[in-house]
Amino acid sequence: MGRTSGAQAHVHATLRVGVVGLGAIAQTAHLPALSKQRGVKVTALCDNDASKARTLAARFDVAQTFGDIEEMLEGTQLDALVVCTPNHLHEPHVLAALKAGLHVLCERPLALTARGVERILATAQKADRRVLVANNLRFRADVQGLAGFLRTNELGRMQAIRAGAQLVRGEDAAWRQRRAEAGGGAFLEHGLPLLDLALWLAQGATPTRISALMERARGANAVEQAMVVGIECDDGPTIALDIRHDVIATADRWWFQTFATKGAARLAPLRITKELHGRAMDVSPAGAATRETPFLQSYRAQCAHVTAVWRGEVAYKPPTDQLLLYRVVEAIYKSAEDGKEVRWPSA
Repeated sequence: MGRTSGAQAHVHATLRVGVVGLGAIAQTAHLPALSKQRGVKVTALCDNDASKARTLAARFDVAQTFGDIEEMLEGTQLDALVVCTPNHLHEPHVLAALKAGLHVLCERPLALTARGVERILATAQKADRRVLVANNLRFRADVQGLAGFLRTNELGRMQAIRAGAQLVRGEDAAWRQRRAEAGGGAFLEHGLPLLDLALWLAQGATPTRISALMERARGANAVEQAMVVGIECDDGPTIALDIRHDVIATADRWWFQTFATKGAARLAPLRITKELHGRAMDVSPAGAATRETPFLQSYRAQCAHVTAVWRGEVAYKPPTDQLLLYRVVEAIYKSAEDGKEVRWPSA
């Protein structure tokens, strides 16, 4: 079993990591990043599709496969677990791993409710384990560059954030179409990471008014196809998000823009405009060319950070900011359901 006592307890010379849930994000992001991370060894995979688990174990040289998380927690020695299961299983799987004495990285959403986030934070503290969330956008090189400009006040006070995602119509996993399992549709899948990024960049901003319009497929258990969200913050920017994931188009579209009193910026690629001597000047940093996509680069950087935190080489900061994030998410869905603006902190 993977039980150890104390966050500073001895960590195996090679960090032994398990992955539960072997869908697309595990295959394209987590496993490739973990397999290339020095001092890390994926030693166990878990999925209810035994054939898939065996195939990926052979591909990534993983010794053990399991069909049930409890079997994995009882049947192998692990230091940490990466949770990539369907959304409604995140909270129980994270809690099980923490109670088994493992550190955890969980794909978003961390839980389907703010109360679920509270339970995870409390359990991690009690178990003296380190739990982190896969908010990979924070680790993008262009986002790090933008954060540097904003947090040194080079662009002045942030006034607004405008972001969105329009995804080409395609086939989703069946569970993503069921609200009870997915927790939400277009917004939870594609808007949540943008909202997390906005609140992370606008450090200290507290939402005061939240409005949302939702387009949902028919059926009580159906998820939304599109969402438009407006957020007014106290001592922070207004935030507008426009999310749709069934667009008939030839390519996906993703954008993130910030506007401040002394300049503006956008991502993909990073472009910074700053007012100098009464004129708008392009002050975008010249980044090194890379063959990696922002997606792969962000997961690789995130993997390095997470494993360093698990080892105690980097200070651990509990993800308490996720509690505010998920309270805002709940207010967004309430506004969309009721057709009314939600005033903070009544949400």
